[in-house]
Amino acid sequence: MSDKNLVSKIFKYDELVDYQSGSIVSRTIISKEVGTVTLFAFDKDQKLSTHTAPYQALLQVIEGIGRIIIDGKEYILEAPAAIIMPANVPHSVHADKKFKMLLTMIKAK
Repeated sequence: MSDKNLVSKIFKYDELVDYQSGSIVSRTIISKEVGTVTLFAFDKDQKLSTHTAPYQALLQVIEGIGRIIIDGKEYILEAPAAIIMPANVPHSVHADKKFKMLLTMIKAK
């Protein structure tokens, strides 16, 4: 389907994914060659372990509080806070309590 065939519609991020016991749930909202927008719902005590990505990313907390560690420095983000994660820098995401986040990854050099 081409972009011109897409229909605009209003939605609320916090309603697009539900929490699932003992899991991280994700839903891709936009996936293009130049980047992605993905919504995540983390159940309590779930995490994305330390990793790197070759592109910059914008992490926005939609609901609750997330603990983000970037290059060894810890950040506590409460909705509606956001943080930029630089390319090629180790980072991890931790859910001490349930929370939802939106991740926008820009795949440009």
